[in-house]
Amino acid sequence: MKKKKVLILIAGLLITLAFTGGCIPTTTPEGGSGGSMVPLIIFLVLIFGMFYLLMVRPQRRRQKEHQDLMAELRRGDKVITAGGIYGVIESTSDDSVVIKVEDGTMMRIARSSVAGRRER
Repeated sequence: MKKKKVLILIAGLLITLAFTGGCIPTTTPEGGSGGSMVPLIIFLVLIFGMFYLLMVRPQRRRQKEHQDLMAELRRGDKVITAGGIYGVIESTSDDSVVIKVEDGTMMRIARSSVAGRRER
């Protein structure tokens, strides 16, 4: 809940910077250009920070959870594959898993195609 409030605050700051950035005069009274690059740099840093928080971190977390799942697969675990096939693990190897589906058929699938465990 606290993360959402922080992200909303940062998004509000970004929107404020985007709209008020055009309100700052870019010329000096002498007629020269006195525009500063600081607001633009701050805006870009905040955009990249939001991109990292909203896209990169959650993807890395999901990737780590999937790797942990792959490392913990054992015989007898009930799993579901990325293709939607439900089965029970019969044996495992380094790169593949043999699962037994409901009618007793054995299937060899890639270890990485196991999407998750199921409780029932």
